[in-house]
Amino acid sequence: MRRNLQPRGDQAELEEKTRLINQVLELQHTLEDLSSRVDAVKEENLKLRSENQVLGQYIENLMSASSVFQTTETKSKRK
Repeated sequence: MRRNLQPRGDQAELEEKTRLINQVLELQHTLEDLSSRVDAVKEENLKLRSENQVLGQYIENLMSASSVFQTTETKSKRK
């Protein structure tokens, strides 16, 4: 009957291994989640950079078309 029971040291070692395996699996899932989040943020960043360039060009065009934003040299030449 003693054969079916594991010594206490073996049982503790098995429990520690199980705990470590579960911890590793949890960390792997966390890493996968973080990696997915990084990829999503990179995509969003690229999209926002592109939109920012378009808006910057639009503002630049508006400023060049408006007399309010002309350089002082241009204004003094008109007088």
